[in-house]
Amino acid sequence: MENNLTDRAFWKAFWESRIGLIFKLRPDYVFGDILGKIIKDTNAKTAVELGGFPGYYAIYLKKYKGLNTTLLDYFIHRELINKLLSANDLKENDINIIEADLFAYKPEELYDMVLSFGLIEHFNDTKFIIGEHLKFLKPGGTLFITLPNFKSVNGWVQRKFDKENYDKHNINSMDLALLKTSCEALGLKNVEAYYHGKFSVWLENKSVQNSFTKTIVKTIWLAGKAVTRLVPVDSKALSPYIVVKATK
Repeated sequence: MENNLTDRAFWKAFWESRIGLIFKLRPDYVFGDILGKIIKDTNAKTAVELGGFPGYYAIYLKKYKGLNTTLLDYFIHRELINKLLSANDLKENDINIIEADLFAYKPEELYDMVLSFGLIEHFNDTKFIIGEHLKFLKPGGTLFITLPNFKSVNGWVQRKFDKENYDKHNINSMDLALLKTSCEALGLKNVEAYYHGKFSVWLENKSVQNSFTKTIVKTIWLAGKAVTRLVPVDSKALSPYIVVKATK
């Protein structure tokens, strides 16, 4: 699709090249506190993670919150998922797995929570991809979306040292006003869009970078952490993530 900035071959190469993919998720895993509050406030029992291979949040919500969770992705590598489940003391069938094209798939059930983490920024039409989440969501259910904030120091790092990866992202989607108005235009209620996290930078291709680049990025990381210890606020310039929450 012209709307896509990536394809299946990209994701297969991306995931098979990753180092440190399998690890034990901690109770304080990123966004875990926000998700826990949503679950407590809404009494959610089911959740689907869209485009979330290898399923970190489907596994996190099953392990720590007891939800019945489903992972849906265009690319599924069963061996990697099973290794991640095992590392987190879960069995192969403890989460539901659907390998399908998000746009063509017709859900057989609706969920209390529909989640995606780093998905919508890989598409050109932000409102359209948000809308595709809603076909999975129960009336009254919660939509929870996160995406990286590349209109920040971290975005400069990506553009400078990993332009190929940077170009796979729709930077225009990383706009709070656009995200909020897109959700409202789709009929969603209680819409929130905000920056999350004090500071962080990273490189997806860190393992192939030279020592000079690694030193620069580490120096930026240390400097940013020092600044945000003094002024601990979420901001467009420094926060690594954007969070979107809404109710159907």
